[in-house]
Amino acid sequence: MRPDRPRPEGAVAPRERTGKPVRRRSEGQWALGYREPLNPNEQSKKDDNPLNVRARIENIYAKGGFDSIDKADLRGRFRWWGLYTQREEGYDGTWTDDDNIDLLEAKYFMMRVRCDGGALNAAQLRTIGQISTEFGRDTADLSDRENVQYHWIEVENVPEIWRRLESVGLHTTEACGDCPRVILGSPLAGESLDEIIDPTPAIDEIVKRYIGKKEYSNLPRKFKTAISGQQDVVHEINDVAFVGVNHPEHGPGLDLWVGGGLSTNPMLAKRVGAWVPLDEVPDVWEAVVSLFRDYGYRRLRTKARLKFLIKDWGIEKFRQVLEDEYLKRKLIDGPAPEQPAKPIDHVGVQKLRNGLNAVGFSPIAGRVSGTILSKVADAAEKYGSDRIRFTPYQKLIVLDIADDQVDALIDELEPLGLQARPSAWRRNLLACSGIEFCKLSFVETRKRSQVLAPELEQRLADINAQLDVPITININGCPNSCGRSQIADIGFKGQLVDDGNGNQVEGFQVHLGGSLGLDSGFGRKLRQHKVTSVELGDYIERVVRNFVKNREDGERFAVWAVRADEADLR
Repeated sequence: MRPDRPRPEGAVAPRERTGKPVRRRSEGQWALGYREPLNPNEQSKKDDNPLNVRARIENIYAKGGFDSIDKADLRGRFRWWGLYTQREEGYDGTWTDDDNIDLLEAKYFMMRVRCDGGALNAAQLRTIGQISTEFGRDTADLSDRENVQYHWIEVENVPEIWRRLESVGLHTTEACGDCPRVILGSPLAGESLDEIIDPTPAIDEIVKRYIGKKEYSNLPRKFKTAISGQQDVVHEINDVAFVGVNHPEHGPGLDLWVGGGLSTNPMLAKRVGAWVPLDEVPDVWEAVVSLFRDYGYRRLRTKARLKFLIKDWGIEKFRQVLEDEYLKRKLIDGPAPEQPAKPIDHVGVQKLRNGLNAVGFSPIAGRVSGTILSKVADAAEKYGSDRIRFTPYQKLIVLDIADDQVDALIDELEPLGLQARPSAWRRNLLACSGIEFCKLSFVETRKRSQVLAPELEQRLADINAQLDVPITININGCPNSCGRSQIADIGFKGQLVDDGNGNQVEGFQVHLGGSLGLDSGFGRKLRQHKVTSVELGDYIERVVRNFVKNREDGERFAVWAVRADEADLR
């Protein structure tokens, strides 16, 4: 090493060598002047606002049939009206790839009916059921977004389906697409003994003011909302959420959260630290959406959700921009809500503020049918109810049942596969659509869950009574997390796995100990740990028995899974 020598007097210090300045690529943020589309999806939205496709569906495609549909509409803009093509039958997970889209795309549609707040009356539920039996081969699944999903829908019938839905106040507007999707709300809003505030007026106002409006229909990516007076709407995984909280000075209001989402880069929402009064919720919601529209990343679809902007900016900058550029005022600082110890799914019987009862029923992983939903509507009316609710856990609630009618309603719906006193396995099992209908899926999910829940009841009959804490099981068909695999006690992410003989078969990557609420966090993944579909029941039984054997008194599965020996989790 050369020794340091004194620099001659007056000599100029040599310039420090630096690398070439890195020129950051544009993320396509409108607010920074980048309006030119940077990917085909953005180009499609610029070419024509997706809401305009309704007129073409009604006037051209419904008359010309599937083969008359322009591909840009079919694979893009149709989503803004709740329509995706479903998977062609006969193609297993080895075909799941964008390169095979022409093969995987059936000439039928999944249609999503938007049910904001999960709120329906008997006439609406009956209409949903009748549409299913007449146009959807009796398919109807309850999603974990409080929607109903049909399958086997033909484009020729879409205008008539819309007419019938809209005649009872329902619609499919922006049920999918890069826009504000359905708003999750509490199934017991306004009636729960535990809620801090009833936010129903805010949900109704947001839908009235903003849904279907072109100012908010071209967002960088999907935008999910949850608003509830209690923590029963999985608020930590939504783009924006308002959660009931009592302010020590201002009283009941809502705590603001932003930036949640799952998929391949899961992130939990962050508290903004602001208390929002009920009448200001629509304005604050509109400000968050507008900020996302203007500053959200539009270059890569994989980085276009609000969570990525929050990650880069931090919550302090987000709040500052929200206040200074959009609200033009400061938000009120507020306290955090107390976290619940377990999911609030409203299954079972509970008393309401009006003195009547809510009865929560659990179909397995949301699988119902049009026939079943029509019969639920009939039964609700028979026992004095005109309020039915869907939940973010694929459940169904009937409100306003008198004490002396509760058992009769339960007995009437149980033969339909709707149980108000279900086993832990029926109650805590959630699944996405899976390969039965979804072009992105690698494996069967919801269909498999119909067999798995009764199987677990039998396998674990000797220890079910010892399970005093819920063990949630979420089954997802691909990495996109519609089935929330990362936040379940036992989560399964579908993929093709080696069966040990060099064959690619249906299987799952396992996530253990994910949860929301008291132990919010994503599941633990074990290195190279995968199970095949046929091993699913064996694996769950093995892990659950290890949990019961080795846990401490009252310990929740999520806590145990973090500290458990790896051998007990395999």
